[in-house]
Amino acid sequence: MANKKTSTKTSKKKIKNNNRSWLKSLWSITWKLTLIGIAFVTFYAIYLDQIIAQKFEGQKWHLPAQVFSRSMALYPGAAVNHPQLMAELKLLGYRKVANPRQVGEFSASSTKIELWRRPFLHPEGNQAEQRVMITFDDLGVSSVKRMSDMRELAVFHLEPVLLDRIIAGDGEDRLFVPTAEIPSMVVESLLLVEDRSFYDHHGVNPFAIARAALVNLTAGRAVQGGSTLTQQLAKNFFLTSERSLIRKVREALMAIIIDFRYSKDEILEAYLNEVYMGQDKARGVHGMGLASQFYFGRPIAELTIAQQAFLVAVIKGPSYYNPWRYPERAQERRDLVLRILMENDKLSVEQYKAAAESPLGLRDGKKSVHQKLPAFFAVVKNELRQRYGDSLLNQSGVKVYTTLDPMAQDAAEKAVVSTLKSLDKQVKNVQVGMVVTDKYTGGIAAMVGDRQPSYEGFNRAVEIRRPIGSLIKPFVYATALSQPDKFSLASPIADKPITLKNEQGKTWSPQNVNKQFNGEVSLLEAFKDSMNVPTVNAGLTVGVDSVANTLKQAGWSDNIPTYPSMLLGAVNGSPLMVAQVYQTLADQGRYRQLSSITAVLDSHNQPLVVNRSASQMAIDPATDYLVQYAMHQVVRTGTAKRLGAAFANVKLAGKTGTSNDSRDSWFAGFDERNVAAIWVGQDDNSKTGLYGSSGAMAVYQAFLAQRPPLSLRMSPVNGIVNGYFDRTTGAAMQSKCKNIINLPAHENSYKPAANCGEPLSWWQKLLGE
Repeated sequence: MANKKTSTKTSKKKIKNNNRSWLKSLWSITWKLTLIGIAFVTFYAIYLDQIIAQKFEGQKWHLPAQVFSRSMALYPGAAVNHPQLMAELKLLGYRKVANPRQVGEFSASSTKIELWRRPFLHPEGNQAEQRVMITFDDLGVSSVKRMSDMRELAVFHLEPVLLDRIIAGDGEDRLFVPTAEIPSMVVESLLLVEDRSFYDHHGVNPFAIARAALVNLTAGRAVQGGSTLTQQLAKNFFLTSERSLIRKVREALMAIIIDFRYSKDEILEAYLNEVYMGQDKARGVHGMGLASQFYFGRPIAELTIAQQAFLVAVIKGPSYYNPWRYPERAQERRDLVLRILMENDKLSVEQYKAAAESPLGLRDGKKSVHQKLPAFFAVVKNELRQRYGDSLLNQSGVKVYTTLDPMAQDAAEKAVVSTLKSLDKQVKNVQVGMVVTDKYTGGIAAMVGDRQPSYEGFNRAVEIRRPIGSLIKPFVYATALSQPDKFSLASPIADKPITLKNEQGKTWSPQNVNKQFNGEVSLLEAFKDSMNVPTVNAGLTVGVDSVANTLKQAGWSDNIPTYPSMLLGAVNGSPLMVAQVYQTLADQGRYRQLSSITAVLDSHNQPLVVNRSASQMAIDPATDYLVQYAMHQVVRTGTAKRLGAAFANVKLAGKTGTSNDSRDSWFAGFDERNVAAIWVGQDDNSKTGLYGSSGAMAVYQAFLAQRPPLSLRMSPVNGIVNGYFDRTTGAAMQSKCKNIINLPAHENSYKPAANCGEPLSWWQKLLGE
């Protein structure tokens, strides 16, 4: 019995010792594993800290290169009329009110516009907000006065239109806005709706997580989230949207590290510019600044309280609360945010009611916030490549300021679409290339490379090479008129059959379009009626090489065949090449290389060096004035008279052109503001049956219908006088003589006869007249 008790005690002792040994082993394993876990978490946290530091302390985002339009310049005498400025302000998202009370508003009468301009970054430096009064007369802007002291300004710029952002491969698009420039109501709404304890927790809010878990368990589905703003930021910056416990733990750890390393204000600014706000086709819309433009078409600082509330409301589910697809759902969510603001004394009851009763106020969702300008952007990218290399547009934060005039581009696109649709009734599927320049700056204002302007393919405005036909004639006559001792607008030129033979024995007999000859016509008549034979005779008189040199001096970039047929347009070119030389004609004979870029700023808003070719005088201004006068007569009574009739009270200059067998229809012309060059034809070079006046000119006429022209001022330049010439002989005469015509002339060569061509009387001989 004793042995049995002893055995029992021994067994218990062994069991107890075994239990102690097991517990000791378990404790040993546990603390070792704990140390390993702590070490792992520590090293992992250090690893995450390095990743976070690299993101936060380096470049947080790759900001897309921004491409801007030209900045409209207003000054006394500027060729900008009242309707044009009104259209520009609408495009920029300014609000028309009875009395401007804040930035982004304007009022208008029939002759004045009072404007409170936004601040913006101009290539020449930051432009502060400014309130001005702009007054107009028949010629354009008559004055620009600052409202604070009514001082007249020498020049006043509007902010340029943001045409597009060239995004990186990640598909993310954003517009960085510092927290200081975001309305306080947006920030307060965000914190109330998404993370009320943001300034109290340390990146993770355990109570919010527990509360969300309880609500979700009760509901049987996920109806509430417990993530803080910092956790959301960690997920957006570093993680995927995968739903797993490991990802949530990693997210929480990163949030704690972010909160430890950075201030709440830094975290909040990062969130405001990172948060996903919607989808613009293939582009993800990130950040409050871009979301404001995407949903409302204006800067975030100008949004109403209701619009600010919507930005916070849409964070919960940009697709679910898409205001264009689900407006009622979106408005209900917005009103919930407004109610939260009222309940937390951020809005009065009256403010809440007014905001809740207001519409969403969205921009037109059918219009893209990105300008589809494939032809123009191709030229911009090529010019950037030539100046700065291929890598520029891949750099973050680059800003490219271009010469594009959004209103001219819109008018050009509408003109092309409507006119070619009409031309389809005569000949199917003709194509088009069109270039519009700014007469004063020498910049490309608009460009269309296809009958479908948004089509990204062959750019006919730049890439075609087609015979320009009669568009060369102004340069033939400019060469002739540059020799005033031989030619004036009244000079008679032979219009008789001629046959020329080349060195190979081949003959060429140019014909007028009507197959008739007049014996002799004045230079002006030959010009305005686009007569071929007199043009050839004038060109042969001054020399084919001289005409080719005039064209080259005016900016023609390709080789020019120096054959007599060149005098009638056997020279291949593109609308861009034609626009270049006609820009020289419109600019008083001064050649400036056309460009698409005015300035480029780097990520620090510092300008990159731009090497521009110097301008030079290609055509004597007095000669150029005579050519412009003749081109105006083309529109008044010549081959473009239908255009003149359509704009009877406006001075325009133009020239029609048609290649052999009516394969190519051309027109080039200008008003006081823009130069335009247009080609219409078939890609396969087949016959169209269209003349310059029935094809390309119809596009230009439609363009001017969309963009009312400004009349040419055509003030006589130095060296030009008002002359009188005999209609038959072209001889300079006195104003009292009969059978005369009044025409401008070179001052040095205008020597009118004293007695109207009659024999001198004895007393005239005595007086030496």
